[in-house]
Amino acid sequence: MTNSKLPVTPGTFLKMCLFWAICVLVQPALAAGEVEYRIGAGDIIRISVFQNPELTTEARVGEQGAITFPLIGKVGIGGLPLSEAERQIGERLRDGGFVVNPQVSIMLMQIRSSQVAVLGQVGRPGRYPLETTDIRLIDMLAIAGGVAPAGADVAVLNGYREGKPISLEIDIPRLLLNAKFEENIALQGGDIIYVHRAPVFYIYGEIQRPGSYRLDRDMTVRHALALGGGITLRGTERGLRLHRRDETGKMILLIEPNHDTLVRHDDVIFIRASLF
Repeated sequence: MTNSKLPVTPGTFLKMCLFWAICVLVQPALAAGEVEYRIGAGDIIRISVFQNPELTTEARVGEQGAITFPLIGKVGIGGLPLSEAERQIGERLRDGGFVVNPQVSIMLMQIRSSQVAVLGQVGRPGRYPLETTDIRLIDMLAIAGGVAPAGADVAVLNGYREGKPISLEIDIPRLLLNAKFEENIALQGGDIIYVHRAPVFYIYGEIQRPGSYRLDRDMTVRHALALGGGITLRGTERGLRLHRRDETGKMILLIEPNHDTLVRHDDVIFIRASLF
């Protein structure tokens, strides 16, 4: 007889913790050396000049990266960091003799130029705008509906930093449960986040519920048998076989693995019938 009450595996508990952590939008600390945001087409900005309130202007950056500002006319600021755009507008005001010592500040009202693609096993895959300058990976996963039940625990981030391509694997449970906030990277326009399908294993033969199952972390053969509902009355633990791929991808046979043997991706567990 087998116990119908299935135990909660370490991986299943980890997935539950991960789900709730993403749902409450964990906000990590800011990382040092953050790249300054660059203004893009479609952004809406508010420009202020200290002690000159009549020059306060709210403008939308055109497709060519330009805006129109009082007294100085058209200014090309597309692609510039905020500080550089402030400097250029200030120089134009000073050189034109309009303001003696202009102190210009630019505030981002809406960011429409930068988008991030979130693909794979998430609740709502698609393209999402970076509404603020400090949207991070966990924030974006939450916006996209979180990792789907069939999703892996690792997210892959592809993009560019300082003109060089990057490809990073972020261990989401490690980041959230161990407070590894330095791995919660700030996103930039053009970034792609991909969550692959979770690894699985297979179990068949004299098992109550044969089929494929999600492979949780630190899952053992004992956990795998429990997920399958236990061995049938006709089965025998002596008939336990495990098929596993080697480094070349060839399937090999492990005869009578230990119940504490860790299960790997694509493992096939087979339970034979008893001879008596």
